[in-house]
Amino acid sequence: MKQVTASEALGFVPQKDIVYNKLLPYADRLDAESNVMLAQIKGNLGRAVRLREIWPGVLFWTRRLSTYMRLYGRKFSKEDHVLFIKLLYELVTIPKLEISMMQELLSREDLELPWRPLYDLQERILYSKTEHLGLNWFPNSVENVLKMLVKSCRPYFPESATQEMLEEWRPLLCPFDVTMQRAISYFELFLPTTLPPELHHKGFKLWFDELISLWASVQNLPAWEVHLVNLFARLASDNIGYIDWDPFIPKIFTRILRSLNLPVGTSQMLVPRYGGNAYDISHVVLWVSSLLGGPSKHAQDQLSGLFNSITSFFHPSNHGRWLMRLMKLLQRLPASVVRRLHRERYRKPSWLTPVPDSHKLTEQDITDFVRSMMQPVLLAMFSKTGSLDAAQALQNLALMRPELVIPPVLEKTYPAMETLTEPHQLTATLSCMIGVARSLVSGGQRYPEGPTHMLPLLVRALPGVDPNDFSKCMVERELCSASAEFEDFVLQFMDRCFALIDSSTLEQTREETETEKMTHLESLVELGLSSTFSTILTQCSLEIFKVALKKVFNFASTNIFETRVAGRMVADMCRAASKSLKRFVPHCCNAINQIAVNEEVLNEEELDKELLWNLQLLSEVTRVDGDKILPYRAELVQILQLTLRLKCKQGYTLACNMLHHILRSTALIYPTEYCSMPGGFHRPLGAHLPIKDWGRPGDLWNLEIQWHVPCVEETSFAFYILDLILQPELQRLQRFAQGEQEMSRDDVLQSLAIVQHCLLGAGSLMPPLKGEPVAELVHSIVTLEETQPYLGREYDVSRENYRDAICSVMRQLLNYILEHSEDDTKSLFSVIKIISDLLHFKGSHKHEFDSRWKRFNLVKKSMENRLHGRKQHIRALLIDRVMLQHELRKMTVEGQYRTVHQDLMKDLLRLSTSTYSQVRSRAQGVLFTALGTYNFCCRDLIPHVLAFLEPNRSDVTQQQFKGALYCLLGSHSGVCLANLHDWDCITLTWPAIVRSGLSSAMSLEKPSIVRLFDDLADKIHRQYETIGIDFSVPEECCAAAHRLMVAGKPVPPQPVTSEEELADARKTQESKNADSEGKYEKLVGDLLEGISNRNMPWKFEHIAIGFLALLLRDDLQLPAPAVLFFVKSLNHDSLLIRKVAISAVAGIMKQLKRPHKKVAVNPLELCGGKQPIGLTAGDRPDNQWLQYHSDSLPQTQQDWESCVFVEKTHWGYYSWPRKLMSYAPPEEQPKQDLSREEMNEREQIIYDHFSDPMFVNQLIEFLCLEDRKGKDKFSPRRFCLFKGLFRNFSDAFLPVLRPHMERLVADSHESKQRCVAEIISGLIRGCKHWSYVKVENLWEVLCPLLRTALSNITIETYADWGTCIATACESRDPRKLHWLFELLMESPVNGEGGSFVDACRLYVLQGGLAQQEWRVPELLHRLLQYLEPKLTQVYKNVRERIGSVLTYIFMIDVSLPSTQPTNSPRIADFTRRVVARLKPLTEGDEEIQNHVMEENEVGEPDERTQAIKLLKTGAAVRRADPPGAARPAGDRGQQLVHARYTVLTYLQIMVFYNLFTFMSVRRPRGSAPSAVAAMETHGLQGNLLPMAIWVREMAATTLSGFLQCNFLSMDASMQAHFEALCKTSLPKKRKRALGTAGDTTWCDGTPAACILSSPYDVPTWMPQLLMDLSAHLNDTQPIEMTVKKTLSNFRRTHHDNWQEHKQQFTDDQLLVLTDLLVSPPLPNAGLGRQGVPERQGERRWLYLGIKAIGLR
Repeated sequence: MKQVTASEALGFVPQKDIVYNKLLPYADRLDAESNVMLAQIKGNLGRAVRLREIWPGVLFWTRRLSTYMRLYGRKFSKEDHVLFIKLLYELVTIPKLEISMMQELLSREDLELPWRPLYDLQERILYSKTEHLGLNWFPNSVENVLKMLVKSCRPYFPESATQEMLEEWRPLLCPFDVTMQRAISYFELFLPTTLPPELHHKGFKLWFDELISLWASVQNLPAWEVHLVNLFARLASDNIGYIDWDPFIPKIFTRILRSLNLPVGTSQMLVPRYGGNAYDISHVVLWVSSLLGGPSKHAQDQLSGLFNSITSFFHPSNHGRWLMRLMKLLQRLPASVVRRLHRERYRKPSWLTPVPDSHKLTEQDITDFVRSMMQPVLLAMFSKTGSLDAAQALQNLALMRPELVIPPVLEKTYPAMETLTEPHQLTATLSCMIGVARSLVSGGQRYPEGPTHMLPLLVRALPGVDPNDFSKCMVERELCSASAEFEDFVLQFMDRCFALIDSSTLEQTREETETEKMTHLESLVELGLSSTFSTILTQCSLEIFKVALKKVFNFASTNIFETRVAGRMVADMCRAASKSLKRFVPHCCNAINQIAVNEEVLNEEELDKELLWNLQLLSEVTRVDGDKILPYRAELVQILQLTLRLKCKQGYTLACNMLHHILRSTALIYPTEYCSMPGGFHRPLGAHLPIKDWGRPGDLWNLEIQWHVPCVEETSFAFYILDLILQPELQRLQRFAQGEQEMSRDDVLQSLAIVQHCLLGAGSLMPPLKGEPVAELVHSIVTLEETQPYLGREYDVSRENYRDAICSVMRQLLNYILEHSEDDTKSLFSVIKIISDLLHFKGSHKHEFDSRWKRFNLVKKSMENRLHGRKQHIRALLIDRVMLQHELRKMTVEGQYRTVHQDLMKDLLRLSTSTYSQVRSRAQGVLFTALGTYNFCCRDLIPHVLAFLEPNRSDVTQQQFKGALYCLLGSHSGVCLANLHDWDCITLTWPAIVRSGLSSAMSLEKPSIVRLFDDLADKIHRQYETIGIDFSVPEECCAAAHRLMVAGKPVPPQPVTSEEELADARKTQESKNADSEGKYEKLVGDLLEGISNRNMPWKFEHIAIGFLALLLRDDLQLPAPAVLFFVKSLNHDSLLIRKVAISAVAGIMKQLKRPHKKVAVNPLELCGGKQPIGLTAGDRPDNQWLQYHSDSLPQTQQDWESCVFVEKTHWGYYSWPRKLMSYAPPEEQPKQDLSREEMNEREQIIYDHFSDPMFVNQLIEFLCLEDRKGKDKFSPRRFCLFKGLFRNFSDAFLPVLRPHMERLVADSHESKQRCVAEIISGLIRGCKHWSYVKVENLWEVLCPLLRTALSNITIETYADWGTCIATACESRDPRKLHWLFELLMESPVNGEGGSFVDACRLYVLQGGLAQQEWRVPELLHRLLQYLEPKLTQVYKNVRERIGSVLTYIFMIDVSLPSTQPTNSPRIADFTRRVVARLKPLTEGDEEIQNHVMEENEVGEPDERTQAIKLLKTGAAVRRADPPGAARPAGDRGQQLVHARYTVLTYLQIMVFYNLFTFMSVRRPRGSAPSAVAAMETHGLQGNLLPMAIWVREMAATTLSGFLQCNFLSMDASMQAHFEALCKTSLPKKRKRALGTAGDTTWCDGTPAACILSSPYDVPTWMPQLLMDLSAHLNDTQPIEMTVKKTLSNFRRTHHDNWQEHKQQFTDDQLLVLTDLLVSPPLPNAGLGRQGVPERQGERRWLYLGIKAIGLR
C-alpha cells in the first residue's frame, strides 16, 4: 500500500527515491518539498534552454538538479526521467557540460539515444587536431568524464548502431598503424552488448567471430589487445549462456597466465613485452567469472589449473612487482562471482537479459570454485603486503561456502592467539577473522556451529589488550564489536581496559618537557576503547549494563586521572556507560562544589587535579540524550556559572566543552539508540533468544528508530543557557570593542571561547544570517533562487537571533583588534573560527560529515552481505545511514549571496592580507570555503583583491601584497580566483597580475614572492580551459526543453515562453557572443600593453607571454597586433620567449590555414570495378592502385592532377570507408601564390618578416644554438612552424631559406644538422598542395641537399635524420614522394664514408619505409633483393642494421584472419633461401668459433665463414633465441651440453607461458597422460642422467616446475621409476674408471626435483621418496651435497605448517626424518653404509645449516 499512497501524494510514480528519507522524523513533509524543488528545476532549466542562456541559467539549474538527486535520488516520473536525459544529452553534445544521470531504471523501449554525437565529441576532444598546437585547452578530467558518459548511454544506442559502428571503424583496422589502437578502443567503448537475444544478429554476432579470431591470432601482446579483452569481458558478462566460449577457454587462460608476467625457472626470467600492456585485472576477473558454470564446466577446470600452477607465488616468502597483480586477482575474483550469484538469484528482475537456467551457477559450481581458491587465499593470509586482500577474498568466499572457508581460518587463528610472540601472524589472522565474522556469528544452515566459536575467540583475545602492542589492540576491538551477550567477558574486558589506561597516564608515557597533546597512537587507542566499550554496552542486556555501570563508576570515582591522556580514555568509557546520569552528575557536582567553596581556587593558574578530573568527567557524561539532562539542569547550570570564569585555561576549556555538550544534547535531532534489534534486549529469555539475532540484518521497513527531537522544554532550556551565559559575554566584548571597558588578552580569549562553544552547541537553533541579496552580480533571464531543505524544526522567530548578534559583535571586535592590537593572534584565530561557523555551521561541520561518511562506507564494506544485497546491513549501520541523510540535508547550504555575507567576506579578505602569516593563512582557508559556497561571490570579491596589486598604490605593504596573491592562488582543490572560467573575471585578473610587476610592494629579491608568482602562473597554465565565445543553442535543444516544461507532474510554476521572448533571446545570444569576442580582444590588447611597458621586470614579461599563448583558439584568429608580437619574438634574446613564440606561430599558421575542398571518390571505379568477395583484408585487386608502382608514377603535370592521392596509409587495407574522401582538383582549391595585396593583415605580417633576409638570418642563427648539450632532439614544434609556413605561403620563402639550408647541410655540427633536418621535414610535409611544377623544382633543390646530409651524418645526428625522414613520410601518399624514396634506395650500403654511414643510411631508409607500411611492396622487394647478397657484410654494425631493416620488411607478412597473402616479401621464401646458404655449417665437424674477420685479410672468405656471418645477421632478424648460458667452444659433446642447457631454459618459459594450450592439446578431459608426457619425462630424465652438473640442475628445476604446475603428474609409474633409480647402488670408488667420474650420479637431481615441486604441502608420494633419498646422505659428491641441499630446502619450506604436514608421515618415517633434520651427531658414530667411516660432525653441520636457513 505504501507505494500507492506515496505516488498519490506526489502525483506520479517516482523512479527510485532514497529510502532513508522515509525514516527521517520529518518524512511527512518531504514529498511536498521535493515537488516544489522539482517543479522549479523543470521550469527554470527548460526556460533557460529555450531562452538560450547557457550561463548562468542552464549551468545553475543543472547543478540544482544534481543537488536534488543527491537529496532525493531519482524522485521523478519515468516521463521526466527520459526528458531530463534527452535534454542533457542534447546539451552535452554542444559545449562541455557534464552529465550526472544513472540509467538502470529505463529500458531500451523508454529511451533511445544516437551514438554519433558522442563519437564526434570524442573525436573532437580526445583526438583533437589543434590541441597539440595550443589552440584548445581541455580540462584534465575530460577523458574520464566522456568515457563515463558513453558507458551510461551505451545501453540505449539504437539496434542499427552496431552495423553503423563497424562500417565507421573497420577501415581503421590496419595492424601496422596507430589507427588500429584507436579503432579497437572505440569498439571497446561504444559497441553495445546488452541487446536482447532476439536482436543478437544485429549485435555481437556481427563482429564476434571476426574480433575473437583476430585476438587469437596475435601472440605479441600489442597495445590494442587489452581493449579487445575488456570488450570480450563485458560481452561475456552481459550475455552469459548465449555464447559458446569453450573452444577459446584454453587460450583465454593461457593469455591470462602470460599477462600476470610471473618470473619463470632458475633465472627468474620475465618476458619484458608483457610488462607494459598487461591485461586489466578487473576485466580479467569479470571475464573469468562469466565463463564459470554451464554444462561443460571447462572453465572451472582451467581456473583450478591456473591457481594450482601459480599457488606457490602466493607464499609469504615470495615477493616481486608481480605480487600486486596476483593479490588483486585473488581479492576481486570472489567478489565478481558473488556479484554474479547475486544477479542470478537475488537481484530484482530488470529489463536486462536474465541468465538462462542452463548456465546459472549450481551449488556444485560454487563449491568447486571456493575449493579452487582456498589454498592460494590461505597462503596469502600472511603475505607481507596482501593480508587485507586475503581478508576481503575470505569475506566473499565465506558468504558462499562458510563451511569450507571458516574452519581453516579458525585453525590458523586459535594457534596464532595462543602464541603472542608473532604479532604479524596474529593481526593477519584476526583481520581475516573480521572478514568472516558476520558469516561466523550468523551461523545459518550451512554452518550452524559458527556462533559457538564466538566466546572462545573473545576470551582468547583478551590477553591481546596489551599496552605494549597497539596494533594488536586495534584489531581486537573490531572483533569484540561483532558480539553480544556475555557478562564474564565484559567484566574481564573492562579489567583489561583499566590496566591499559593505568599504563597510559601522561606521567608514565613521557617526560614533562614533551608535548601535552595525545600522540597519534594514543588517540587511536582512545577511539578504539570508547567505540568498543560503547558497542558492548549498546548491544547488551540490562543486567550486564548495570554491572558494567557499577564497575566503571567505582573505577572513575575512586581514582583521579590527569586530563590529557588517561583521563580522556576513562571519561570516554564513562560516557558510554552514562545512559542514566544519576550516579555521575551528583557525585561530580558535589566534588566540584566542595573544592570550589574556597574563592581563591577560582583565580588559581594551576587547578587542583581532583577538580579538573571531575570537571572532565562531567563534561563527557553530559553527552547524552537531552531529556536525560533536564532533571539535573539546576545543578549543571550552577556548575557552569562557577567554572566558566575560572582563571585556569585548562579548567575553563573543560567547562566550555560541557556547555557545548549540554547545548548539543538539547538542540540537535539524532537517533537515541543503535541496538542491533528494535526494542533492545530487555525481553525475557523464554520469549526470545538473543543468540538468534547474531549477525541478523536490520529490517529497513521496520527499523523503529527512536529519534531525539528537541521538545519545547529542551529548547527553552537551551535558550535559557544562551540568555544566561552568551548574552553577558557578547555585551562585555561589545563594550571592549567600543573602548568602554578594559579587558586583558586572556579575558578576551576566554570570552571568545564561550561564544564559540555556544555557537557550536546551539548553532542548529539559530536561523541563518539575514540580509538583502547582493544585486547586479550577474544578469539572468531565469530566477537563480533556491529552496532550503527542511531540517526538522521551524526557527523560533520570537527569540533573539544570536547568530546575527554574534556576527555584529565579532565585526566590531575584529575591527578594534586590528586597529589596536594586531599582534593578539590568538584572539584573531578565535574570531576567524567563529566567522567560519557563522557562515557555514548548522549543527555539523563539513570535515566531520566527510569523515563520518567515509567511516560509514568502510564499516559497510567490511560488514555488508554482497550476496543477498538489498541493503542487508546490521541495524546500527542502517540507522547511521539515515542519520547521515539528515546531516547531508544540513550540509546543503543556501548559496544566495547576501549583504551580510559580503561584509564578512570583506573582513576575511582584510584578515587574509594582514601582518601575521598564520592569521593570513587561516583566514584564507575560511575565505576559500566561502567562495565555493555562495553563488557568484567571486565576481564581487575580485576587484577588492586586485586593488592590492595596483602599481600606482604606495600604501600597500609586502604582507598585504603576498596575502592578495595567495587569495588569487586559492586552495589546492578549491576555487582559483585568477583562473575563473569566465571572460569578465580573467579580463580583470590576468592584466592585473602582469601589471603588479610595477607595484612598489613587489620585490624579486624575496624568494617567497618569486615562488608565489611561479605557483600562480603554473596553476593558471595547468587549470586553464579554453573559454567559449560562441554559445549558440541548437533548435533540437530548445525543442527538448519545451517538452520538459509541458510534461506531467509536478507542473512548473513558470509560464511557457512566448514567441517574442524567443526572438529577444536570439538577439541577446548574438549580442552576448559579440560581447565575448570584444572581451577576448580587449584582454589580448591589455596583455600586449603590459608587455610593451619598458619598466616591466623580465619575470612579468614571461608571465604575460605565457598568458597570451593560452589565448590562441581554433574558432577565432588572434588579433593582428598579437601576431606581430609573436613573430617578432621568434628573434627575442630570451630562449624561453623564443620557445613560446615558436609554438604560438605554429598555432597561428594553423589558424590562417585555408580549408581545402574534398570530394568523395569510389575506390572500385579506380581499380576497374573489382569487387572484394566477403571481408578480406590485406593486398587485394581493389587496393592495388594505392600501392607504389615505379612504372606508373605521376611524372608530368597531367598525371599529377589526374592521380587520386590517398594520404592516410590505413585506408583500404582492411576495408574501404563508406565515403572515401580525396582532395578536389586544383582549380576548385583556394588560390596558391597570393600577392601581398591579396593577403589579410595577419598574413602580411608573417610574409613581410619571413621575406626579410635579415630576419631569417637572425632566426636561423638562433635555431642553430644548442639548448642542452647532448640532450637536444628533433623538435616537433619547429617542424610544425616550418610546415605551416610552406603550407600557407607555398614556396614564397624558399629563395630566402635555400642558401641557409645549403650552408647548414655542409656543416657537420650537431645543432646545425638538426636545424636543417627540421626545415626539410617541414618543407616536405608543407608542400602537400603545391602544383607539380613547384614540387618538381623543390625536389631538384632537396635531392642534392639530402645526399650531402647523408654523407655528413654523425653519431649525434643520425637519430634526427631518421626522425626527419619518418616525419616527412608520415600520412603521405608514397607516389607523391617518389623522388625521396628513389633517392634513399640509391645503393644505401655502398661503403662510401665507412660502415657507420652505411648503417645510418639504412636507418634513415627504414624510417621512411616503415611509415608507408603495406603500400610500397615494390620498394621492399627491391630492397630485399639488394640486401640479400650483403647479409654476410664484413662489419657487425651494418649486419645488425640489415637485420633490423629485414624485420621491418617482413613486418607486413602477417597471418591474421581473413587476410590475403601479402605482395610484400614473405618470410617463408626468404628463410628457405637462407637455410640453403647455411648448409656448410651442418656438414663440418669442428665447432663454430667466434669469427672476427680482420679487415686487411687477403683473399675471398670461404663458404663456411660467410655462412657464420649470415647466421649472425639472421639472429639479429629473429631475436627469438632463448637467453641461456654463455656458449664456450669445445668438442661436439660440449656443444651438445650447451644446447641441452639452452633448450631446458627455453622449455621452462615455453611450457609455462602456453600451459593451458598444451594441456588442452595433450590431455582431453578424463583421459590418461599420453605418450607425449612419457616422452617429455624421458627427455628430462635423459638430461638428469650423466651430464654436466649445471645441466642436471637446470633439468631438475625444469622437472620440478612441470610437476608443480601440473603439466606432468606424479602417477604410480613415475613414482616406481624414481624409487627404482634411488635403489641403484654405486660401484666402489676403486672400480670406477677415471673418465667416468660422474657416470652414475642418477640420484643427483630427480628425487630432489620431485620434492621441490611441492614446497608448501606434502603429497602422498613424498614421505617414501624422502626416505629413499635419506639413504644417500653419505654417498660421494655431488650426491651428498644435493641430498643435504634438498633436505635443507624441505625443512625451510615446510617449517611454517609443520604441525599439519607431520600428519602425512608414519611414526617410523618421522623418527628417521627427525633424526636427519634435527638430531645432533652422536660422539662415536660407527661406519657409514659403504664401509666409509662417517665423518665426524656431519649431521651436526647439517643440523646447524638447516637451522640457519629454516628458522624465519
